[in-house]
Amino acid sequence: MKTIEIKANNLQSMFHNLRNIIGGTFTTQLNEGELQIDNEIGKGFIRGIELERDTTFVEFDIKFKDNVKFILESPKRSVVNFLYCAEGKLSHSFNNNTGKTTSIGTFQTGISTNIVTTENHIYFEKDVYVNASIVTVNTSTSTLEEHHINKMVSEIFIENNETDYCYTGSYNLKIADSINQLKAIKQKGVVRTLLIQGLVNVILAMEIEQHSMDLESSQNPTGSLTTYELKQVKELSDYINNFPETNLSVMELAAKISISPAKVQVGFKLMHGKTLNTYIRYVRIKKSEELIKNTDLNISEIVYSLGFSSRSYFSKIFKDQYNCSPIEYKQNIKFAATA
Repeated sequence: MKTIEIKANNLQSMFHNLRNIIGGTFTTQLNEGELQIDNEIGKGFIRGIELERDTTFVEFDIKFKDNVKFILESPKRSVVNFLYCAEGKLSHSFNNNTGKTTSIGTFQTGISTNIVTTENHIYFEKDVYVNASIVTVNTSTSTLEEHHINKMVSEIFIENNETDYCYTGSYNLKIADSINQLKAIKQKGVVRTLLIQGLVNVILAMEIEQHSMDLESSQNPTGSLTTYELKQVKELSDYINNFPETNLSVMELAAKISISPAKVQVGFKLMHGKTLNTYIRYVRIKKSEELIKNTDLNISEIVYSLGFSSRSYFSKIFKDQYNCSPIEYKQNIKFAATA
């Protein structure tokens, strides 16, 4: 097993330390850094960004060619780490728990904070592709005086604990959706930072919500869905986003991913909080707004291209979403462009 010890008090120092140990090409813009790796150690990238409220976001998108352990120093009671694994698996332990590790699988959340120790050990298995993220919230005394959210995080995960805290949560597909939105951000500079900040805030909120739900209920929110079935539901979500005009029935869409319609509905409730048909309608409305804003298509052409059953039905649900008709929306955009 290759052990990588990281001693750094900021993100830039962490990446320079990583590059010295495992090689790769490091690039940076504003407060964001990325280390691209393609060598005897592994292939992929590690990306991180420093955000407001002394919060950092680090993403691993990589396959290592050997078992790898990262040792991350974390002063007692000073940070809370929110982990999420979108693909593959990883494990976590504290430095006083030799041999005792907690596994986080695909679509699972995890939370850790050092109470009596000073290290987090993160394990990656050989030849396993992993896409995982860590949101680290600073909970040191000086930070708590400045940031209300950090203080709330400290109250939940630090103040009532006398020993190191590590929690592995239930499966959460909504976070995977937000991770995909993060990957899709193409903007640069300040706009990019603000968009990432917003999505990281959403991810953080969902992780805390999942923790609260799990504590309140002993039931597994995934019901009878396996990890494979959850992945298939995500694949179907991607298909609907790419082909919103689809008019396949629930049974036909379920057949595309080889799981039952009932499990498809459970999966969509987990990922999007909507039934399958409601999600299709939601995607179509979002796509129609994009077409109205960015193309010269008329309303009838948009209705046809997105597979709506009638123009009147489309106008009704569009108005429910945007509080105006599609024509009024188009006129408002034209007025704003010429004002």
